[in-house]
Parts: sequence; structure tokens; C-alpha cells
Amino acid sequence: MPTKLHRQADMQQAVYIAGRGAISAIGKNRKENLEALKKGETGIGSIRYLSTVHAGLFPAGEVKADNEELSKIAGWTGTNSRSSLLGFIAAREALQEAGLMEGNKVRHTVSGKRLKIGLISSTTVAGMDLTENFFPAFLENRKAGKLRMVRQHEGGATTERIAQALGIRDYVNTISTACSSSANAILLGARLLKAGELDVVIAGGTDALSKFTLNGFNTLMILDQQLCQPFDQNRRGLNLGEGAGFLVLVGEKAAELLGGNYRVRVAGYANANDAHHQTASSPDGTGSFLAMKGALEMAGIAPDQVGYINLHGTGTQNNDSSESIAIERVFGNRYPAMSTTKGYTGHTLAACGGLEAIYSCFSLEQQLLFPCLRIQHPVIETPGVVVTELRTVSGLQHVLSNSFGFGGNCSSLLFSLRYSCI
Repeated sequence: MPTKLHRQADMQQAVYIAGRGAISAIGKNRKENLEALKKGETGIGSIRYLSTVHAGLFPAGEVKADNEELSKIAGWTGTNSRSSLLGFIAAREALQEAGLMEGNKVRHTVSGKRLKIGLISSTTVAGMDLTENFFPAFLENRKAGKLRMVRQHEGGATTERIAQALGIRDYVNTISTACSSSANAILLGARLLKAGELDVVIAGGTDALSKFTLNGFNTLMILDQQLCQPFDQNRRGLNLGEGAGFLVLVGEKAAELLGGNYRVRVAGYANANDAHHQTASSPDGTGSFLAMKGALEMAGIAPDQVGYINLHGTGTQNNDSSESIAIERVFGNRYPAMSTTKGYTGHTLAACGGLEAIYSCFSLEQQLLFPCLRIQHPVIETPGVVVTELRTVSGLQHVLSNSFGFGGNCSSLLFSLRYSCI
């Protein structure tokens, strides 16, 4: 967690969101994601694109395109992992909204000034889909298979591929902290901007479905064979998903050069690790509690000023219980409204923090709260707290977005709206 000195410095500087890019089971771009959220349309269904013996057993939130179609959208040729394709498509969209794309490359010069631009991408799957396709033939014949299918296996290769395509060289970094990965990418990006190391950061995450993750979560016995019911008392587990979500973060110098009247800023953030278990959250929600508390303290925001929480809300017995307890520890009995959007997209692993940061921006800009899907008996029973229908609000200024990963790695981001905007 940030020290008191870090928090004081951070509160004196602003980090704005200049662009957003999203691709998920509910849409191939930012606009399609927003429309599906408004309509309450899930993207989870039978597995179609991943080759797996479990296709008829476990629903998943797949992006509705095969790799050939994604390659056409990206404008790529050759052998590329699905994670790289998804990540590039989302990062490019974010840069386009920010006005920082020139042709197919990032524009480094604005008003005669060169901007230092960095990419922080997160992933857990990376090029594992290519590796999985390589090994069956290789195990039969050690001379079979093409080695280019394993060169993109590790996480950094995915980031490098995206950076190369965008023409980013000033700073390139990869984060892999399980389900909190892209939240931590955004957190690190904000810190680098505030430290003056960079002027612009593209931060987020990308993950494709793979046999390894599907089989691994099945081994943990936390997959739901039906459409998941996160934050419902009758929840049975999670549905996996895939996608990518990236934000373009700018500091005050770049914001002035770009001339953008940016509506949302990253007001606070914190990462904490309770080191309770390799995969389970602590029963008392220690890591989740510290992350939320730290984000609010950095922003100088009291708990009762938070109007909405985009929950991590995976749908497992452990996560939803632990997160509920942590929320009670932070907010007492004065709960803000809250919901989880994983019923739309599935759990997109390293991409969820980036996607849900974008959904949090939607809530602030549109003054909308997106409902949990398939809720019958909310985990938190206080009437009106768990959002079950699309809700139009007014005066929503601060949204907390939670991303809690395996190994106890928990992160919370606090997004705030400029007061002049509503």
C-alpha cells in the first residue's frame, strides 16, 4: 500500500482518463459493451471457439469472433495469440478515443511537444492458446510442430507484440497478478504519471480463454455449469470469460496539450496482499478491506461519499462472502449501491480490472448503475443495496472498482467525476 508520503503527493496531482477500449463477450468495442450493459444482455453461453472436451458442460463468455476475424479487425497477419489480438484491438480503440493514433501507430508529438508514452499490459494466459495447439503433435513426434507457436507463450511476449504494433518504445511493462492484474497495471500507470516518468500510459489487460485455465478452474471445483449468479445466496461458482480492457491515462501536462475536457480521473488506488491462501480469499476479507480502505484514504474520500461499487463479485462461495465482509468493515451499515458485471462477461481474469474500470467510467458519465444478472436472493440483504435492475441516478461522483486475485493480491481503484460535469 502507498505510504503517507505517497498519498500526500498523489492527492496534489491529477490523472485523467483520456481514452478507453473494450472487447468482451458483450461487444467488440466500447459502444457495444455499453449498450449490452444497458439492456441487461449477457454474453455468456455455450463454448464455441475454444476446442475443449468441456464445451457442452461449462458456459463461458467468449468474444464472438474466431482468430481469423480478430486478425482482420486488428489488421494483422502471421501467427498471433488470441490474447495479443484482443489486447491490441482494445488498446488501439482507447488511443483512438484519446486522439493519439496516427495511421496505425501511436502519435508521440502533440503541438510540437514530444510525449513519453508507455504501455502496461497484464495477462495470465498470454500465448498459451498457441502452445496448446503446438503440443499434441509434438508429443507424438518430437520433430513435428512449428516453434513459432511457443515463442509467444510467456506474458511479456503478448505485451511486446502489442507495443510493437502500436510503435511504443518509451516504456513497456507486463503485470501478472492473477485477477487483479489490469487493476494493478492502471495503478502503476497512475504512479508513473504522478512521478513524472511518463506523460501518457496505456494500461489494462487482456486474456483469452484457454484449455489450461478452463481445466485449472474446473480442478478447483469453482466453475458453474449454469449461467453464474454472482452475489446471490444460491451462487454455485463462476463462468470464465475472455476479452481486453485498456485505459489511456494522462497527466496534467498531456491533458493540457491534448486539450481534452476529461470527465473522469483516477482519484485513488491501493494494493494489498493478505497472503491467506494460494487461491482463496481470507474469510474476514483482510486484503479486500485494506485495498478499499487504502484507495479511499489516498483519494481523501470518506466511505459515505462513495455512491457505487463495481464488485469483484465472481460468484464463488468464498469470494462473494469475503468481499461482503470486507465491505461491511469499510462501510459499516451505510452501504453504497453495488453490483457485479461478471454476469455479463464472465470472469475475464487479467482483463477484468480494465474492463470494469471502463464500466465504472460508464456509470459516472451516464449516471447509471448496471444490475447484477440473475439475482434472486442478494448476499447483502439490505433492500436496494445490490442493484438488480438498471438504475438511473443523479449526483454520482465516486465509484469504487474492486479486483481481487489469487494469492491474496487485492486491488481497488477509486474513480471520480469532475464536479463541474453534472
